[in-house]
Amino acid sequence: MTTEKIWLKSYVDGTPEYIDNAGFDSLRDMIEQCCKQYAALPAYANMGAQITYGELDAKSTQFAAWLQSKGLKKGDRVALMMPNIMQYPVALFGVLRAGMVAVNANPLYTPRELQHQLHDSGARAIVILENFAETLQKVISDTPVEIVVTTQVGDMLPGLKKSITNFVVKRVKKMVPPFSLQNVTKFPTTLASSASFARPEISLDDLAFLQYTGGTTGVAKGAMLSHGNLVHNIQQSLCWLGDAIGDDAPVAITALPLYHIFSLQGNCLSLMIRGGLNVLITNPRDFDAFVNELRQYPFTYFTGVNTLFNALLNMPEFQKLDFSHLKVTIGGGMAVQQAVAEKWHQVTGKPLIQAYGLTETSPAAVINPFVENPEFTGAIGLPISSTDVGIYDDDGNALAVGEIGEICIRGPQIMQGYWQKPEETEKVMMGEWLRTGDIGRMNEDGFVFIEDRKKDMILVSGFNVYPNEIEDVVVKLEGVVEAAAIGKPDERSGEIVKLFVVIDNDGVDRDKIIAHCREHLTGYKVPKEVVFKDDLPKTNVGKILRRELRDNG
Repeated sequence: MTTEKIWLKSYVDGTPEYIDNAGFDSLRDMIEQCCKQYAALPAYANMGAQITYGELDAKSTQFAAWLQSKGLKKGDRVALMMPNIMQYPVALFGVLRAGMVAVNANPLYTPRELQHQLHDSGARAIVILENFAETLQKVISDTPVEIVVTTQVGDMLPGLKKSITNFVVKRVKKMVPPFSLQNVTKFPTTLASSASFARPEISLDDLAFLQYTGGTTGVAKGAMLSHGNLVHNIQQSLCWLGDAIGDDAPVAITALPLYHIFSLQGNCLSLMIRGGLNVLITNPRDFDAFVNELRQYPFTYFTGVNTLFNALLNMPEFQKLDFSHLKVTIGGGMAVQQAVAEKWHQVTGKPLIQAYGLTETSPAAVINPFVENPEFTGAIGLPISSTDVGIYDDDGNALAVGEIGEICIRGPQIMQGYWQKPEETEKVMMGEWLRTGDIGRMNEDGFVFIEDRKKDMILVSGFNVYPNEIEDVVVKLEGVVEAAAIGKPDERSGEIVKLFVVIDNDGVDRDKIIAHCREHLTGYKVPKEVVFKDDLPKTNVGKILRRELRDNG
């Protein structure tokens, strides 16, 4: 498979065709060099507190040493289940520095979802916010987890603020359901460990993350992302940014969860190279507090999804903020709507740049150029440095410019495969090329446009929702004969889940189905609409025709 690089003529002057690893032999090497180079600068801010790169260096080393003292070794998987709090980067960098593999877990997982991920990944340890420990309690006996570290929201806040925050969260707001777990270690205890750190050998080929995704089916799979995948993708992103974020250390607003690949790479990791400060927003749904946080910082870099930008733009107080320092805004995870992009530009004076990637591409693959006042065309961008994009038919034949087919990607950021699932890996890989499952075209200038999705995946506020998973849960409810889930366009979230069901029991109603889904699915996966039907449209071999349901309801 080959493709002519017609996109190179549209590159901004100075953008390289190829990138290398910038001399870093691993993510650990990059982390350590950045922490030393920027030791005096703030690395993360949260709830009015900050941690410097020097402190991050020391604390992550202590955490790595503690993990080793518990018998964990290079290659062992460690799950992280936290929102955007400062404990996350400390734990993450400790895991990576010890040569272990980080397994990011969504804090909103149901017990069923968490059990699957812990069991599938073979995680031996987990670091979890106490607010979600009740979920772990329900499934830990059915997982390989041996070591549990719990933390409270305020554990890395200074002095009295720590005690007050933890008291309010636990006793006043009652946000921590009672739980009972054996042999638990408190996160602050791990940072007071006297254990010494043994620095293992790590190469670019070693595994850094098992980043779970539905891929092209509804069974959650761990995309194997190596140190090399991330090191290269970070360099690709930074080369693409060029001098758009200026020479000073960027101040990034990090509202998307760090356990999501977009925020993990684009904010948590990439900005280290520039000595950037990540302002962690723990609860971006509290928009009043969010906007108040924005007032405190001269932010220069903002990443998010369309729904987040839209919600902020509809807040009068947001429009009164000082945007004079803002240089770059990137929208990913879901399509950026033209109306939102235009209003963002009107309010902030800066364009909202659309980008595209997947968990399997670490994630950056296609990004629009960073130019002043770009015309909004709906394009997801150009293939970034060291990245080839081709449009292919189902038989693997390259299509001509303007023709519509499957978007396929090749580059150093492509995952090693799906964890312990060679058959699933084979379905999406054609040699070095990744089949994205997205249908699109490339114009004569090399810009890529998405036309449709080959897979039936639903995109809710930037999060992948897979119909198979929802349907598997729903049909387990007694009285449900068949179920089919589709995405329905929605102004706020891009799409919502719409469910069609066939029942044989009058006792099954919408409320019962929704309650069942809430018990077994994360909130954003729960159907917002339920339609009862006598039968569902099918192919002659019995496969449910979701497209017909989308077209005709």
